[in-house]
Amino acid sequence: SPTSICVGGIATITASGATTYTWMPGSLSGATVTVSPATTTIYTITGTSTLTCPGTRTISLIVNPTPTLTAVSNPVAICVGGSATLTSSGATTYTWMPGSLTGATVTVSPVVTTIYTVTGSNGTCSSTRTVQTTVNTPPTVTASASSSTVCAGTSLTLTAGGATTYTWMPGSLTGATVAVTP
Repeated sequence: SPTSICVGGIATITASGATTYTWMPGSLSGATVTVSPATTTIYTITGTSTLTCPGTRTISLIVNPTPTLTAVSNPVAICVGGSATLTSSGATTYTWMPGSLTGATVTVSPVVTTIYTVTGSNGTCSSTRTVQTTVNTPPTVTASASSSTVCAGTSLTLTAGGATTYTWMPGSLTGATVAVTP
């Protein structure tokens, strides 16, 4: 019990009607043994009574494969408010946590970096994988001008901070500090 397990599972095999018992493969002994074969295995039990008359029976223990899952996030990193597509393959049904989402492909919009766990099942056995979607917070950009007013034909300096690269509009100017003549 059970007569079918997943790879890594355990089954208990029980015999009765004799006094001593020997199980093959494995040279196990006793009326009840616990086994965990890696592949489907036929076990042969030889039971001997007090009259030393042996009896033999066989039982097949079916070992079902577990799904070999893959899981990816595309993109791996998003900005707050963005979304990522999580994709898994290798099974027939999929459940994603957190969120109780189902399907081989789901779209998520986390607000913080989140590790998603997908459980994939082939109907009999299941396995899990994890995938992380990183949520990057936007920079807090500051901007200032060297003067709040300027005379026509003269320039002023605009300065930005809080990020690593800057693009100013209009004009597609780049850099933390730019000179403009509006």
